[in-house]
Amino acid sequence: MHVAGALALLVAVVASVCEAFPEGAPIEACIYGNKPNHYGTKPKPPQDSKVKFFASDSYYEPGSIIYVHIQGGNPFKGFFVQARDAKTKEWIGSFQGNADLESYPECAAVTHKSRRPKSEVVLAWQAPAHGRGEVFFTGTVLENYANYWSDMVAHVPKPGRGRPHLG
Repeated sequence: MHVAGALALLVAVVASVCEAFPEGAPIEACIYGNKPNHYGTKPKPPQDSKVKFFASDSYYEPGSIIYVHIQGGNPFKGFFVQARDAKTKEWIGSFQGNADLESYPECAAVTHKSRRPKSEVVLAWQAPAHGRGEVFFTGTVLENYANYWSDMVAHVPKPGRGRPHLG
């Protein structure tokens, strides 16, 4: 009986680890450097990903909205994306949340709310009310619990059509 109880506890712990955060990353992910805290796993190199991760722009000014796209080569289950100022590397602006997204404005981040497989996600980032400059987007895309890519940086178009290049 004691062995059966220990086995049941072990199964419950393993199941909870395997299903950790299916409704998105917790806010603590902001301080983990965009890396999931998945026991026994390591991120795969970003260059090995088949995921397309890109933004509509890199230059912002008050009121700007920049769209960040994640398109999977294979369906993916989750993501965690942050916006950072190109010069200071500080979190900046906020993402617009909705029924499928959880936004963390305190650290300029957004994550999934559903474990449903996704083939494409478009995120809307709102620039801060004051200032202007360049922003970059970094994050993790999760295919499943053990397969994910961290430290990804969204490709952004080169400055053009009158936009200044800062830096």
